[in-house]
Amino acid sequence: MLKFLVRRLLSVLATLVVITAIIYGIVCLAPIESRARLYMGRRTRAFMPPELEQRTIETIIREHGLNDPYPIQYLRWASRLVRGEWGWSPILRSDVLDVLLVRIPATVELTLYSLLLFIPLGLVSGAVAGWRRTRIADQVFRLVAFIGMSVPPFILGLVLLSLFYVGLHWFLPGYLSTVEGLVVRSSSFKTITGLLTIDGLLNGRLDISLDAIRHLVLPVVTLSLFHWATLGRVTRTSVIEELDKDYIVAAHARGLSPRRILWGHVLRNAAVPGLTSSALSAASLITGVYVVEVVFGWPGVSKLITDSMWQPDVALAAGFAVYSVLAVLSLMVLLDIIQAIVDPRLREGGSKS
Repeated sequence: MLKFLVRRLLSVLATLVVITAIIYGIVCLAPIESRARLYMGRRTRAFMPPELEQRTIETIIREHGLNDPYPIQYLRWASRLVRGEWGWSPILRSDVLDVLLVRIPATVELTLYSLLLFIPLGLVSGAVAGWRRTRIADQVFRLVAFIGMSVPPFILGLVLLSLFYVGLHWFLPGYLSTVEGLVVRSSSFKTITGLLTIDGLLNGRLDISLDAIRHLVLPVVTLSLFHWATLGRVTRTSVIEELDKDYIVAAHARGLSPRRILWGHVLRNAAVPGLTSSALSAASLITGVYVVEVVFGWPGVSKLITDSMWQPDVALAAGFAVYSVLAVLSLMVLLDIIQAIVDPRLREGGSKS
């Protein structure tokens, strides 16, 4: 397992280098003076005389080495990323990394609970549907999975809001209710993990944890439905294929109960293709998180881009891109580890994804 983890981490590092080099290469395609103006911000340039603006641009080009060859510029930028210097955002008037760190816990919390929902639910429902193929349970599963894969997340989110918030008042959009939000922002509440569902318990405030869960329900369901449908359908197909193999016939001949055959043998082998498909769709999960955050007013990382989309901010855009790459790669590693736990054969040859 240790060798498997080392191989995966090395491959992630190589992938990160390649992708960040491409990201910075795209930034470098812009004219040098245009890139220098991005360091100043639109409001700053609006009050500058043309002569002062030109001198400022020349100073920025010289201080930031924008005339240097691309490899030198990339290595300088990458070394700053490693040191935690992700650049200054003139729009937000703050360091990019500091702003990201404030909003990452909300995005992580939404992603984490979505994973905890759709992975076990997808495996179990897909296994049951495959085991009972052509029966009512299988037909219901296929219908719901087809709907889940057909409805875009933002449409599903709006439908759920209209039903369960506007109509029934069961669940609320946003991150917290007003009263609980005031408690969290007060000095008496200690932020330990950044996840409100956990920090509420650690602070002895069960009401805050329950309120956070109430706000999480709709975005988690919205984010999970498509990936549950994908994982469930792949698992169902794998289970049906496993049922035709010789070891299943031998298990029946030995008198093993159907429940033990399904959960002890079939699902273990059928889970690997489904988890592989989930790892390959990690990028779509991260993208889905951003869409869901916008629909439900979730104060995650995506709000940084939506709030600053009308003004160019190269440091914020590059930082957001690097964060997204790190999030996707981290999620892929997590899913690969789950695959390796389920199927020890993957530890010898590396991850299939």
